[in-house]
Amino acid sequence: MSSPSARDRADFERVLRRALDTPDIRSALHADPTGRAAKRLREWALEAADEIGAAADEEYRAYREARDRRPRSRFPVVDGTAAPLLLVLTPLVATLSAAVLLLVGYALRLASVAADFATSAVVAGWVLAGIAAVTALTGLGALLRAALRGGDETPKERPGVAADVQRARDRWQQALLERGVLPYLRHRLPEALAP
Repeated sequence: MSSPSARDRADFERVLRRALDTPDIRSALHADPTGRAAKRLREWALEAADEIGAAADEEYRAYREARDRRPRSRFPVVDGTAAPLLLVLTPLVATLSAAVLLLVGYALRLASVAADFATSAVVAGWVLAGIAAVTALTGLGALLRAALRGGDETPKERPGVAADVQRARDRWQQALLERGVLPYLRHRLPEALAP
């Protein structure tokens, strides 16, 4: 496995668990009631992950290529940026701030106290109310656009593309299991079971 990602490492560990649970390896490991042999074997396999992964390098490259061909979302709301957070928080914060400023400003006007500050608070409150309205409409417009365009700009992948990636991933994991992990475990099993 050349420069595996964290997800690929997790897949490797999943394949390793499957291999350790195959009947021949599981029954051999039952001979050690302490469980140290299984732990030792697992640790050795994790340390040799790159060496083991080389047995399925062709399938791994095909999987990486399929994954890299996957289309990326062009829609800013779902890009993984701060845009979704801003579209939600800006109207909320602006609305709350506007409400506070308007209440304080009008209360001060009614009490005929600090007239200049009251006027400034009312003006600032209405400006924030306008910002809240504009950002709320912008967020709704973005969601509506995403809904109307369906698969074009939503984060969902086209079914054929996602299926191709999953098939490539399954082929890599199967090759990794059969040609990499199982032979390695069977080779190191006697050593792991040795007292």
